[in-house]
Amino acid sequence: MSGGWSRFALRFSRYYASLSVDDLWTPPRLRNREWMFIQWGDKPVDRHRGFTSEDSLLSYLQQRGPHSSFHSTAYYRKPMERKMLDKGWLGADLIFDLDGDHLPGVSDADFPSMIALIQEQAWSLWNDFLEPEFDMKREFAQFTFSGHRGFHIHVRDPNLMGLDSNARREIVSYIRGEGLEVNTVLTGPNSGWADRIEIGTQSVLDKLRIIGEKSTGYRLILDEFHQLLNRNNTNASGRGTSKNRIISLAESVLSDERIDRLKADHNLAVFGKETGIFWELVKLDKSVVLGTAGETDENVTVDIKRVIRHLGSLHGKCGLRVTEVPFERLDPDGSNPFDPLVEAVAFSGSERSKIQLTQDDVTASLQGTEISGSTGDIFEVSEAMSVFLSLKGWAERVGP
Repeated sequence: MSGGWSRFALRFSRYYASLSVDDLWTPPRLRNREWMFIQWGDKPVDRHRGFTSEDSLLSYLQQRGPHSSFHSTAYYRKPMERKMLDKGWLGADLIFDLDGDHLPGVSDADFPSMIALIQEQAWSLWNDFLEPEFDMKREFAQFTFSGHRGFHIHVRDPNLMGLDSNARREIVSYIRGEGLEVNTVLTGPNSGWADRIEIGTQSVLDKLRIIGEKSTGYRLILDEFHQLLNRNNTNASGRGTSKNRIISLAESVLSDERIDRLKADHNLAVFGKETGIFWELVKLDKSVVLGTAGETDENVTVDIKRVIRHLGSLHGKCGLRVTEVPFERLDPDGSNPFDPLVEAVAFSGSERSKIQLTQDDVTASLQGTEISGSTGDIFEVSEAMSVFLSLKGWAERVGP
């Protein structure tokens, strides 16, 4: 990070100093939440914090100006105890974390495109799964932009707060289509997955045909499928799947006779030993990519002692603000969709500076201004863009 971290620490401190108690959002049952803060520089993480009032939380933020701020998704009797067993777990919000970094074939080097795709996933998760199939209520749901590469859905239904990790894992497994037997789903009672499989079947056939015919863009689709099938170890049919096997499957799809047999009876192994891969692709094609919980490799939804970014705080890896998304604006194809690259920008000063890109093939867009280039390119940018590119590690400041 060019120039060290002190410049950013000062700017973050000024942001928090500008807030009043009325500007500060706090999670329900503040007294029962554990807090964690990442400081600037090499200072240790400050966790096992607790606050009894909005004033005390705001005072901490204004005095420390942290790099990143988190609160527990769980409620504790004694949130400030240092040992988890001593905290006294009382329940936890149900959290769904969608991170663009986990989308196959997508790089955050094209940041606007990645954000657009992950917002579609967030909308699909709620509109296609959580509300219609799990009967989750909007009155208990809160939708937020994470401040960086994704979106969070917080569900605070009192009837769900006591769910243990196993129950939460079942929800995630259903959303991902793990363990689904295609023929059982298609011949059983009506369900959302029956519709998804019908739609996904044609979608995957169309993509495989492009690979089989080596049409324009086939390599990108091949890479996407390869990443999907090898993304996690729970997809037994696709584990360790090579590109050669995907190409073999794609060549089989070119047979109209095979496709007719498939449509007549989904239970037939019309693609031989590659049939299992085909149905795995169908499930993955319509599933939602949920973020994973860092070093534990546990899904964020499953972890009942997780911390989540504080709404209204700044993200230390890019300088954007964790921002609430009104439900009616979550749909990216709606009449007035939420735009995090405009509405989550915290720094709106008139100061401009010159930066030099230090990474190849990057694209960023903030407040309607797009920067696209490679190492060595120099741009004059706004304060918000300068902070964003520098904290991302994509640029260095080279002038006032």
